Amino acid sequence: MSKKYIVGLTGGIGSGKSTVADAFKRLGVRVIDADQASRAVVEPESEALKEITNHFDDQTLLVDGMLNRATLRELIFNNPEQKAWLENLLHPLISDWILVQIEQPSSSPYIILESPLLFETNQYKLINCSLLVDLPVEQQILRASKRDGASSEQIQAIINTQMSRQQKMELAEYIFDNSLGIESIDKRVLDLHHQFENLAKSQ
Repeated sequence: MSKKYIVGLTGGIGSGKSTVADAFKRLGVRVIDADQASRAVVEPESEALKEITNHFDDQTLLVDGMLNRATLRELIFNNPEQKAWLENLLHPLISDWILVQIEQPSSSPYIILESPLLFETNQYKLINCSLLVDLPVEQQILRASKRDGASSEQIQAIINTQMSRQQKMELAEYIFDNSLGIESIDKRVLDLHHQFENLAKSQ
């Protein structure tokens, strides 16, 4: 684990974790986005992208050489074996990318690692504590379907593939109730910011 104090920020689809991450950014906290890492490791000409296209064939490539994420999702969605193959390829690369980012010079008192799959992957091994952005499933579905233009059935199917809300609540050291309204987010994030600053100083 890095000597820097790392807070893992996670939450289910539509929970509002990016909104909470943005509030930390406004306080000058460095945020590393695991979704950005997952895109970076499969850029055109990358070894990982070559392995994916060799494994699944060229249907996983767009005309501009980028990964066709929609097709890849369909190929692995109901295929645990193919999903496991892809995760075994990408998860170590994503963790390595995150580690490189963590070690970059920064004046931030601590670092936020924003990751939707913090507990489902080995990324939890990189952190000192975790903050779960929590929202009832019904509100998750409502927000995500409105944001993504997807049906409630599609969002529910995604939720079903992830660790349950209850499991995440049991694992997280801090829980951010995001059903309380957007007006209170900045104040509650500021309170957490002071706690994390103190934890970083005392580690």
